[in-house]
Amino acid sequence: MKTTTRLLLIACLSMPLLAACNKQEEKTEAVAEAPLAAPTSNDSTAWDTYLTKVVTQKIEGATNVYLYTLPDPAGANFQGEYDRQLEKAQGDVARGGVDGTLLAFGSQNSAKSADLAIASFAQAQPGTMKGVRVMFIGAQADADRVKAAVEPSGAKFEFVEAK
Repeated sequence: MKTTTRLLLIACLSMPLLAACNKQEEKTEAVAEAPLAAPTSNDSTAWDTYLTKVVTQKIEGATNVYLYTLPDPAGANFQGEYDRQLEKAQGDVARGGVDGTLLAFGSQNSAKSADLAIASFAQAQPGTMKGVRVMFIGAQADADRVKAAVEPSGAKFEFVEAK
């Protein structure tokens, strides 16, 4: 979790530097980034890195970014980490939305990430998340469940298939 937070902080802090260099980039050829590939193992560090890169690529004007990840469900501390992430996500959703906020959910277990997102929005009041983007990184079947839970809040739902 600390790794994810640090990677997101680094990504957010480097954005102004990249914007300043934009004039220089106009003179060089654009290099297409290789598509990201989801890790094939349940290594939490590899998944945190992958999810951070996905969010960074899709940040598109977000000023506040929150990434909720989970460890390997087979791990000894899974339930404790799930409960902490759920408490944090519920608190963030309960405060209501601020324009430019991005809430992203993802992990190596798409169904568990979907459960986390759905539970986070269970108490959201209708229309309180306008201007907020909610990104779910996982499987299409789980995305439909998350979308149904998020839409009443007024947030814009985005799906990124983990592949």
